Amino acid sequence: MKEPLDVLDVFIIGAGPTGLACGIDAKHAGLKYLLVDKGCLVNSLYNYPPNMGFFTSRELLEIGGIPFPSVHVKPTREEALEYYRSVTQMFQLSIRFYERVVNIDGQDGAFRISTQKGEGEKHCYHSRKLVIATGYYDLPNLMGIPGEELPKVSHYYTGPYEFYEQRVAVIGGSNSAAETALDLYRHGAEVVLIHRRPELSRSIKYWVKPDIENRIKEGSIPALFETRVVEITRDAIRVENSQGECRTIQNDFVFALTGYHPDVDLLRQFGVEVDSKTLRPKCDSETLASNVAGIYLAGVIIAGAKTNEIFIENGRFHGKQIIADIERKLAEPKS
Repeated sequence: MKEPLDVLDVFIIGAGPTGLACGIDAKHAGLKYLLVDKGCLVNSLYNYPPNMGFFTSRELLEIGGIPFPSVHVKPTREEALEYYRSVTQMFQLSIRFYERVVNIDGQDGAFRISTQKGEGEKHCYHSRKLVIATGYYDLPNLMGIPGEELPKVSHYYTGPYEFYEQRVAVIGGSNSAAETALDLYRHGAEVVLIHRRPELSRSIKYWVKPDIENRIKEGSIPALFETRVVEITRDAIRVENSQGECRTIQNDFVFALTGYHPDVDLLRQFGVEVDSKTLRPKCDSETLASNVAGIYLAGVIIAGAKTNEIFIENGRFHGKQIIADIERKLAEPKS
């Protein structure tokens, strides 16, 4: 296992927009820092659908004071990927990609972080402080039903072309489900939308909501409300409505877009207290310090199960709060 000689001031887990903002603030403060991500740069954004557009305007996606050049008021995924790559390159941020944190021990001022790159090389780092900015998109909310593990089921939508003339079920009622259903329908798939609630989410993008509602109304996209999928088989799905009535629908593919959640198991492994119902970790609202001395939380992970409370536009400022507190504590005289 390779161990660096220098002790870092701050080790940042996660190289999404929030983690990058933390790295920029750490660099501005003159701290020794390193970002590590188990995937690529802004890995969650990379895994968004290729033609996805943001609900947020370009100004609210900016980090490091660098303007976001976009021909659209609301940028596309491709523009966001290019922007965050450019910002990372501009600040020459210290980042290691495809490296997963496997263990943390030690204590405030003397943490020891063990990582592994893929299935091979292992590394060990020493840092005075830690920042966890791991987001939530990597962990889908599972339905816990028979057949969910079949290859025909996915919790991520990547594009419509392979589903031409295929029978596709889209499970969910929020933005992802609505946009996926529309995209599949417009590229020749036979789509059915299934949602456990009586209506679509009110938070669907304002330009998407009337589109999906009109397609449902005209019958182009059949929708089953107050209905849940209870079983998935190789060539069908079985659904049950709120009256307990069951039916079988012939099916080729399933997109279970039922939301995502933060990696609370990782937090608990590090000793961070997490509420069992809300999945909110214990975190000081001013400094974003967790209950574990020296460990800070940034981004959507703070919101627990309420992942719609924190986005890039507010998470990008967490670095300033965290780095300010780290600077103050590192400057305190040792007793």
